[in-house]
Amino acid sequence: MILSAPECSECLSGKKRTTIRRTTETLRSRRNTEEMVTQKYINDIAYRVVGCAIEVHKNLGPGLLESVYQPCLVAELEDAGLDVQTQLYVPVKYKNKDFGGILKLDLLVNDLIIIELKAVDLMIPLFKAQLLSYLKLAGKPKGLLINFHCENITDQLVPLVTEEFSKLPRS
Repeated sequence: MILSAPECSECLSGKKRTTIRRTTETLRSRRNTEEMVTQKYINDIAYRVVGCAIEVHKNLGPGLLESVYQPCLVAELEDAGLDVQTQLYVPVKYKNKDFGGILKLDLLVNDLIIIELKAVDLMIPLFKAQLLSYLKLAGKPKGLLINFHCENITDQLVPLVTEEFSKLPRS
């Protein structure tokens, strides 16, 4: 399932925050009005995302904080013509109870690909589990775990796909 456009809700601190919610209508409307969403289409977007991450890494190098890389990557993605949303809350629902947006993902590209950024010495399994949680709860087809604290971005890149991805046509 694909999420609809973000909606605003009040968080505990009283500030506005952007959340995403699950719906099948977005996928249906995208199929009817825009380019057909296929595995190839999503993989092509992911390829462009990785290219943008490589460009940021090439210019900044390793060793900075994640909070430095994120706005630079957002700028690269937007310059590449991609739609980027940042710091989105993912709603958690259990047995018809809505626990609100208690999880926050780093980036959502073209309403299809979740990007989780890291700037760490060691990639631990928890980071993959974090991205899998976001993907499952948000109903998105693909995610990329990108670590900027390395010599080569692609060596530590972790692409993940969900069952939603496997349901899409290949091309």
